[in-house]
Amino acid sequence: MSNPRNAKLADQIRTILATTIDRRLKDPRKGFITITNVRLTGDNREATAFYTVLGDEAARTGSAAALESAKGMLRTAVGQQLGLRHTPSLQFVLDATDEEARHIADLLAQAQASDEATAALREGQQFAGEADPYKKPLE
Repeated sequence: MSNPRNAKLADQIRTILATTIDRRLKDPRKGFITITNVRLTGDNREATAFYTVLGDEAARTGSAAALESAKGMLRTAVGQQLGLRHTPSLQFVLDATDEEARHIADLLAQAQASDEATAALREGQQFAGEADPYKKPLE
């Protein structure tokens, strides 16, 4: 999306989707959905909306089913509010940013614990040779 018009259009679509899901989607399977990002193709024919759901795996599956069943209504709302000649088709993708961030945080904590364990082993140890192994010039 190097075109500034596409970026502005994607932001408008994200706002429209978020308000429409919040106010007009009455599906009981819908959880607490947050639209995090929208990406458009170069010709503005297809929009991929990334979303997150607060809750467990059952809430994620229910929300995915609710979004899939309401895809036509959401596309109609986007088309009516934007007034484009061709309304982009919508695709909803679960945003895995939170899980990836959690995984990276766990890996960093593991590395820090490993460093602390290595530092604890190093306490009280001595060098195998002299403390200063470099030869010094004679004075």
